[in-house]
Amino acid sequence: MNAATATAAVNPASAPAPVPGTAKAPLLSVNNIEVVYNDVILVLRGLSLEVPEGEIVALLGANGAGKSTTLKAISGLLKTEDGEVTRGDISFAGERINGIDPDKIVRRGIFQVMEGRRIIGDMTCQENLRLGAFTRRDGGVKDDIEMVYHYFPRLKERTGLAGYLSGGEQQMLAIGRAMMARPKLILMDEPSMGLSPLMVKEVFSIIRQINKDLGVTILLVEQNARMALQAATRGYIMENGKVVLDGTAEELRNNEDVKEFYLGGGNEERKSFKNLKSFKRRKRWI
Repeated sequence: MNAATATAAVNPASAPAPVPGTAKAPLLSVNNIEVVYNDVILVLRGLSLEVPEGEIVALLGANGAGKSTTLKAISGLLKTEDGEVTRGDISFAGERINGIDPDKIVRRGIFQVMEGRRIIGDMTCQENLRLGAFTRRDGGVKDDIEMVYHYFPRLKERTGLAGYLSGGEQQMLAIGRAMMARPKLILMDEPSMGLSPLMVKEVFSIIRQINKDLGVTILLVEQNARMALQAATRGYIMENGKVVLDGTAEELRNNEDVKEFYLGGGNEERKSFKNLKSFKRRKRWI
């Protein structure tokens, strides 16, 4: 499958028209989950969110809010860190996926791009890309490698070991490896971490292009709230293990609290932290 074929395959003009008066079910639904580490540490406290198909959704919050834990709960990677979803449900394409092994979750169409990229440094770029297709049994792997090179032409030029790539190139490789699994949903954890401002813009531009061309849904965890809200259609803000604010990307960009805490702006009348109002918390449990 080359880039042109993939684009044609997701042409909106060919999609059936929605039935008036019916709401489209989300591709991913996280409903009131709690996550505990080592049977003791409660990290997520009744978290709920939805990711509509074909959209980019941003998940924002301070360090320690539980953003990465949320992604690992969805992708099944909590087991590797003695974590467990002890309450609530995670549904993907209408089917419950909590407790399923990570490789089976990948086969269902979810792939996580880990924080810190986690590429295999002593393998080449092409070997890393082939690793992303380990769950596939079709004959389109070679064509999909060319598709990845279409979005990341720099990777085609790099024939040495991946460990010698720059940080930006390693992030491109990590995203390309995820694309090789032909996922319906990509979970991205801090794609801008450690990158220069110019490289951050380039990476986010490619993320938007992949979403537009291939129709891949993206749940994006990101510290750079400004870039995340420019790329996303809607977003959630986490604090202490639960969602405290959500809305469209435009609503969040225009929210005075979000401007103050995340975008470096806000009401000029606020002269000290004493005058900052807290987020209006929303009860999200059933």
